Amino acid sequence: MNKYKDIATPSRTQEILKKHGFSFKKSLGQNFLTEPNILQKIVATAEIDKGTNVIEVGPGIGALTEHLARAAHQVLAFEIDDRLIPVLADTLSPYDNVKVVHNDILKVNLQQETAYFDQEGPIKVVANLPYYITTPIMMHILASDLAIAEMVVMMQREVADRISAKPGTKAYGSLSIAVQYYMEASTAFIVPKTVFIPQPNVDSAILRLVRRETPAVAVKNEKEFFKLTKSAFVLRRKTLWNNLLNTYGKDEATRAWLENSLQQAEIDPKRRGETLSLEEFARLSNALESNKEK
Repeated sequence: MNKYKDIATPSRTQEILKKHGFSFKKSLGQNFLTEPNILQKIVATAEIDKGTNVIEVGPGIGALTEHLARAAHQVLAFEIDDRLIPVLADTLSPYDNVKVVHNDILKVNLQQETAYFDQEGPIKVVANLPYYITTPIMMHILASDLAIAEMVVMMQREVADRISAKPGTKAYGSLSIAVQYYMEASTAFIVPKTVFIPQPNVDSAILRLVRRETPAVAVKNEKEFFKLTKSAFVLRRKTLWNNLLNTYGKDEATRAWLENSLQQAEIDPKRRGETLSLEEFARLSNALESNKEK
């Protein structure tokens, strides 16, 4: 039995906020979870044990952090709000395997920061991500050179639906492709809005992302592949052809290059971007690369 009282109960959360005179900043998307059972479920979903090192983003007052500290080898938490640094120093004082970095996760060198971990082992990202910046944080971590084995992250339910969406659905888009290129995505469970202080307007979802051994598709130029997938969804109601012209240009040479590439990839230009699978986007991207003027 843990001798410390969980941070994530409504009474203890209020007690901590009152003690430190903390008020929520809407601009930072701060919503603190007040249900320890959900936190335990998040840690169980991430399959964390004493061989695991964990990166957390936005620890808040340390509710999830303490559950991670109890289960993991070490925890590296990034907090941007300077008002929370003394709060975390207080609430996490019982745990000697946690390091709180006062910085913006989007500005840090993750390779350098993770030198804190003193044992080899899988690195997992477990976090309650701020709604307003969920996608940039995820893409920053995925695009880093860090070998992240898995991410178990809480986010707005709608964003989780978009990330795990399949071709041909309304939720499917460039974000689905960007994440699924690197990871296998699945929604683990839903978290009701009622278990947060302050209560957000929508329910959240716990999304589990497991790193693929190799990317989902083989592409000649990753940067161009992602440019293509973004361009296909700029205007969702438009055909693939119209979106490609808007992105790449409408002059005669460009039109011929696009036409040849679509033909080579066996993709009908009248289709909409949302109907194309990752494999089809990869085929088209590779054809566009092959047909570039040498």
